[in-house]
Amino acid sequence: MELAPFDISCYRHLEERFHFIFEEALIKEICFYGRLAKTKPDQLIMDIGDPIEHLPIVVSGSIKVMTEDEEGKELLLYYLEVGDSCAITMNCCSSNTKSKVRALSDGESEILFIPNQKVEDWMSKYKGWRTFILDMYNSRMNEMLEAIDSLAFHNMEERLQKYLRDKVMVSGNKTLLTTHAQIANDLHSSRVVVSRLMKKLELDGFIKTGRNKVELIKL
Repeated sequence: MELAPFDISCYRHLEERFHFIFEEALIKEICFYGRLAKTKPDQLIMDIGDPIEHLPIVVSGSIKVMTEDEEGKELLLYYLEVGDSCAITMNCCSSNTKSKVRALSDGESEILFIPNQKVEDWMSKYKGWRTFILDMYNSRMNEMLEAIDSLAFHNMEERLQKYLRDKVMVSGNKTLLTTHAQIANDLHSSRVVVSRLMKKLELDGFIKTGRNKVELIKL
């Protein structure tokens, strides 16, 4: 994935999003050292086993972060929205280890990549950056705990409903462009099970399905 210099015209965007946390000098350094990548839907941003050289921050769009079991089956951990970063990647940055997750763009997105060295330098240099990193750790860890709780204590129908609600919240659109196979992959389930549950939700009046799309009505 090609990384381009961060467009200084995006300074205003960063200032609007982070001015209450980031110092002005920090925003300028982000514009100087950061590199931007524009991604297409379902484009691979980072894979399991990749060396971690940059910390990603979502500028526009969203990305989904997934893990994989020994059989190669994927499980969705959480979504990253505008202004978010990945706690697992942060940990890999600080420990110089390879990626333990797979990240895919969920639609067209813009991802800002911060070099590892700056991630470390800014922790001591800028209070705003330190607060941002710690808050991201807390948010992502809570989301991971929710994912574990969902697997352990919720049935598949409840997990599917939560998944659809989360997708709508991230995309800001009640109509989701997706397939039963994609949903099954994200939920670590089978297409047959997901199709059966989607049909039930439709009959119950919660959703309306079409070709490669799902419209949420009451969820």
